[in-house]
Amino acid sequence: MKKSKTRIFVNKSISSNLIIYIKDKQHHFLKNVLRIKVNDEINIFDGITGEWESTVMSINRENTVLRVTNIINKIKKSNDIWLVFSPIKQHRMSLAIQKATELGVSKIIPCITEFTNIRKINAKNLHDNAIEAAEQSERLDVPRIEKQVDLTTLLSNWPEDRKLIYCDEKIKEKRSIIDLLLPCKNAENKWAVLIGPEGGFSDSEQELITKSKNVLSVSLGDRLLRSDTAITVSLFCIQEILSK
Repeated sequence: MKKSKTRIFVNKSISSNLIIYIKDKQHHFLKNVLRIKVNDEINIFDGITGEWESTVMSINRENTVLRVTNIINKIKKSNDIWLVFSPIKQHRMSLAIQKATELGVSKIIPCITEFTNIRKINAKNLHDNAIEAAEQSERLDVPRIEKQVDLTTLLSNWPEDRKLIYCDEKIKEKRSIIDLLLPCKNAENKWAVLIGPEGGFSDSEQELITKSKNVLSVSLGDRLLRSDTAITVSLFCIQEILSK
């Protein structure tokens, strides 16, 4: 019997002795990449109950059949941090979703702005990227991918109990994200981060954002960062300062 070297996300609630059929891309990965065998052990998680051990019962042309044995880790939800970002080119967007998942966001919201270049996104592809990142990073849940929304609608419906950290490349007072977050370390606020498109926000959008309630404008430094880099940097700061 070979111990598991991978983790598989299962989109259903898991329980002991449950029989699970792994299909499509995950089946291909187990069968043709890992070359698993009958009686090998595979770890699986569902984002609901936690992570479980399972045993391979059979490997067919269409699916891999697993039998759930016992629970390893009970569910522990990730920190309630949201990412709001303007869609970018597919390769970089996939990377951004992966890093956001690894850094523990609970929700990802694609936001359409005046200078957004990519206006139609493949939500399933983003969800698949998040699943792969959760599998790799040993996370027990997968962030929720929301439908895309325009900036005005997003801000007009923004929850009153959640602070929105706006990473503003045009900010005049260079107040860094670290300087802003440190005094909030023990606060009860919920948090989100807003990252703009590669062309930045328009002047009217800039005014709309900065005048909205619960928005905190910060700088990520003197250099102009790519969107995926800004996402990683800002979420890391939030995770390290506010989540400990």
